[in-house]
Amino acid sequence: MIKKKNLFIFFIFFLTNCGFYPIYSQNANVDFSIEEINYRGDRDINNFLKINLNKYKNSKIENKIFIDSESFYKKNIFTKDGTGKIKDYKLEVEVIFLIKGTNKKIKITDKKIMKSYEDKIEEDRYEKSIKENFASSIANKLIIELIINK
Repeated sequence: MIKKKNLFIFFIFFLTNCGFYPIYSQNANVDFSIEEINYRGDRDINNFLKINLNKYKNSKIENKIFIDSESFYKKNIFTKDGTGKIKDYKLEVEVIFLIKGTNKKIKITDKKIMKSYEDKIEEDRYEKSIKENFASSIANKLIIELIINK
């Protein structure tokens, strides 16, 4: 019992002092500010993108970026069982960002297979959480592209 307590205390001290921090928690490498994004396309994806990209708005930074964004979302039947009942869906999202000033286009896509639920309300909730994950992933990929291509 004492060995378990000592081991637990050791891990607590080790993890708090090892220098670990989440990779996207600090905007230290970001020397630009996303001032304005014009959204077109899927409303849910755009709302989640807006939430994820608003943290890169900084009035103190002079390098301002203006972006046009167009999102496309598809939910297609992927598999059916022998009776014709839908078993899986293929969810696809594509977002095209046009960086104003440089006229550079950045196209980011993501895909996922989603199981069909008997309870359609629960299926809609799960689909919405997948859209939120898509938007978070796409926002992170956009920021990485903007950092690389300064």
